[in-house]
Amino acid sequence: MSISDRDPNPGGRAAAPTLLARAAAADLRADRRLTTAIDDIFLGDDGRLDDRARAALATTLESVLGAIEAAIRMHAARLLTARAQPRLAELIADGVSALDRLRAAGLLRDPELMHELIGRVRQGLIADALPIEPPGRADQPSLLARLSRHADQRVARAAVALLAAEGHRKAPILVGAAPRGDLPAPIHRRLAWWIAAALRARPASGDIDALDRALAEAAQHSIAAYDENDRLEAVATRLAAALDAGAEELAALLGDALADQRLSLFIALLGHALGLAYADVRDLVLEPDGERLWLVLRALELDRAAIAAIGVALCEADPRRDIERFAETLDTIAAIEPERARAAVAPLTLPPEYRAAMVAVARGTWA
Repeated sequence: MSISDRDPNPGGRAAAPTLLARAAAADLRADRRLTTAIDDIFLGDDGRLDDRARAALATTLESVLGAIEAAIRMHAARLLTARAQPRLAELIADGVSALDRLRAAGLLRDPELMHELIGRVRQGLIADALPIEPPGRADQPSLLARLSRHADQRVARAAVALLAAEGHRKAPILVGAAPRGDLPAPIHRRLAWWIAAALRARPASGDIDALDRALAEAAQHSIAAYDENDRLEAVATRLAAALDAGAEELAALLGDALADQRLSLFIALLGHALGLAYADVRDLVLEPDGERLWLVLRALELDRAAIAAIGVALCEADPRRDIERFAETLDTIAAIEPERARAAVAPLTLPPEYRAAMVAVARGTWA
């Protein structure tokens, strides 16, 4: 049947103003698409997300924000229902997506939010792509399985918790489930307020005050119920602290963590050894160039064989890394004295705010 033969849509007349308005704005939309395409063409390859990372980031963003939004919607709707405001409760339950409004407002370009989510996505993709254990170790239990039976109960409990946290991170977020600590608390707090504001829709009558109060209380409830200690990164950090690996143990543990595809534990072990925050070490590990990571490994007195094993594993897992370049520089890396490497990475131990200020000044912008 041709399009012209179809029955007329009874809702066509009601939709006509919308159709006409979209047609009138077509030139503007085309201009925006062209601007976006031009910007994309001239992006530097070193900062561009590949298709896998872009898709994973979109999924993660929708999942994390969607869970916060659903919790705030439900709590605000319950409050309004209890306050004899069923019409407002329905307005909240079925309103416009907060994600769409935040995206339109440009708030999702927040550097802290994007830094966290991009780092998390890259960490997950690399962890999943790490080479599986060599055939000679196929019968040996995984690192976390061994640690879960550790004589030190603090280590054993932390290993079990990390297994659970990794499974939790990979599982889909279900609407109505208990809140999950997937973001640093300051970022969660900011998102809760943004989402509450994005859900605000002016009702037909003068009930905006009741709506605002319910949304504000729902955001406060989301913030109060949040516990970032459940985050995968926090759990991995606790396991690294419980292990408290000495210099002679560290190289083996780092290698086992990568062989076990536990990149989170690899990062946490380095962070504990260096006295650095998890997020700072994750940045080092995810850098495709790797120079700072190799210096950190030498500062911790890892030898050539250990650095080679780590470098090869990361090169195989991360397509942005150049394994031939790594092989060419391996002897140079191994020849650097640990004292000299420690001096080179000393700036990493400065306060993060100071380091961020130095970067801002270096690019000609006051922080």
